[in-house]
Amino acid sequence: MLPVDAGLVRRGTGIVKQRCAKKTKSARCESSKPPIASPENSKSQSTMTFNLSIPTPCEALAVEFDPGETVIFVGANGGGKTRLTVHIENSLGESAHRVSAHRALSMNPEVQKISERQALSGLRYGYPGNASKNAALNHRSGNRWGNKHATHLLNDFDYLIQALFADQSNTSLKAYHRHKPGAPHSEDSFEITKFDKLLEIWNRLLPHRQLHISGDNITVSAGGVGETYPASEMSDGERAIFYMIGQALVAAEGTVLIVDEPELHVHRSIMAKLWDEIEATRRDCGFIYITHDLDFAAARSAKKYVIRDFSPRPHWAIEEIPENTGFPEDLVTLILGSRRPILFVEGTHDSLDYAIYRACYPEWTVVPKSSCSEVIHSVVSMRANASLTRVTCSGIVDGDDYSDEDVAYFEDLGIKVIPVSEIENLIALPVVCSAISESDGFTGTDLQKKLDDVSNAIFGLLDSDEKIDKVVARHCQRRIDRMLKQLDFSGSTSSEELIQDYNTRTANLDVPGIVEARTREIKAAIEQKDLATLLRYYDNKKGITATLASVLKGTRRENFESWVIRVLAANSSSGIANAVKGVLPVIEAR
Repeated sequence: MLPVDAGLVRRGTGIVKQRCAKKTKSARCESSKPPIASPENSKSQSTMTFNLSIPTPCEALAVEFDPGETVIFVGANGGGKTRLTVHIENSLGESAHRVSAHRALSMNPEVQKISERQALSGLRYGYPGNASKNAALNHRSGNRWGNKHATHLLNDFDYLIQALFADQSNTSLKAYHRHKPGAPHSEDSFEITKFDKLLEIWNRLLPHRQLHISGDNITVSAGGVGETYPASEMSDGERAIFYMIGQALVAAEGTVLIVDEPELHVHRSIMAKLWDEIEATRRDCGFIYITHDLDFAAARSAKKYVIRDFSPRPHWAIEEIPENTGFPEDLVTLILGSRRPILFVEGTHDSLDYAIYRACYPEWTVVPKSSCSEVIHSVVSMRANASLTRVTCSGIVDGDDYSDEDVAYFEDLGIKVIPVSEIENLIALPVVCSAISESDGFTGTDLQKKLDDVSNAIFGLLDSDEKIDKVVARHCQRRIDRMLKQLDFSGSTSSEELIQDYNTRTANLDVPGIVEARTREIKAAIEQKDLATLLRYYDNKKGITATLASVLKGTRRENFESWVIRVLAANSSSGIANAVKGVLPVIEAR
């Protein structure tokens, strides 16, 4: 029996009741009726709460959040995400400010300067005139969105620049009148401009790029020294950061900022910090992010929902990310946000395991876990968890000397075992070495010589009884460790019974027999030059990989592993990837 502790299967199997939609007093099953924004969204209320009602196939989904809180909707492309942003914007009315994924980032700091009121009106409604508040909101559909709310290219960077310059002008003028000679003493605190706030955030995010803001222009320099250049010549990422910070700063108090694809053009290294800064500086606002980026969604603290499907009626099939699943929230987000089955594997995101499995199982979402026991726990927990049962999953683990009984147990759990001791050994199999050598131009007798060199070098790693014995000793240690982990002494009620139970249960462990059998198997593989069989027993990942690196590529182990990862990531249908696929087990979603 597999050496998994008795509590492993029981842990993480708590059931979370599956709901078609979250029910609240405001939720109605009459999803065909157009939902309206709650009166609680009025900006005159200091303790306002934002309420959304989203049509679903059955009951409407009620989403409630306060200023300073964030809601994230994650879904695949084509899943109705943008249309959901349109629905939310229309529901919230005056309280909403939506930033489309289709946004132009052409920046012109020298744009004609206009009044702050006109600039803000143009930014929020696409109409810079002096229309009344209601008229301005009515203008939003046609002027800001061109009556094509989901597909229109949002081009409001000029209005944003104008609003920031107008704020700077008005704030500076107030300060002048307050402190000019002869002005009456004022107790009012000094007011900084929105440009000042933008610069503070910018400098924390991009200290190597210095913005220089004058009364009518913006220039940039590298590190604050040397020649300046126009801000319009900044990179897409820099302009995107400026744009997003600016949009948040000029938003009206009590606004819900709806951002479609907040990760667009922003480098991953600063993405989280960017939105941390923006949210921190606008705690009076609510934030809604709509994204297909699972990493972005998983990394943020928020109420999270997964968009499963969309119908033009309109309604959306939406699920809230559940709690108490036995999984970390980031993993639950990844699981529910993926349209593919989940494959749990050993390794880390930067390991060879992960690269191999992603290339060889492209129809799966590969999730690395730290160990075999973690893979088992994840598969068992996910299959037992009611809130995740509609998502199929499987697992795959290293050979690690598992017995036929262990392999059969794994199969029952939905976990496959690779045909070698460790994942690195797959690369040493003749069919994979052949594909690598062929990619380097080896053919015929030259190819066979290269394969013989690989085989002889690996067999040479076990050229003494002492070296073989070390492999056998590690094998015995694993067998003993697994057996001890399976022992259950809960029925022993006294020390005498415990001693007797221990002696009885461990008496069947024939360590000398295990040593003899494994030694015989390894020596037979060496004598018969059976490399594939040896790789089932031989656990020396560093030694084997270093040998492959030297013989196949004439390089160091680290460089060779990096090369393999790059090759597999670049082309999952290459000859090398296909060779690895051919020796891995077939896995079916279930």
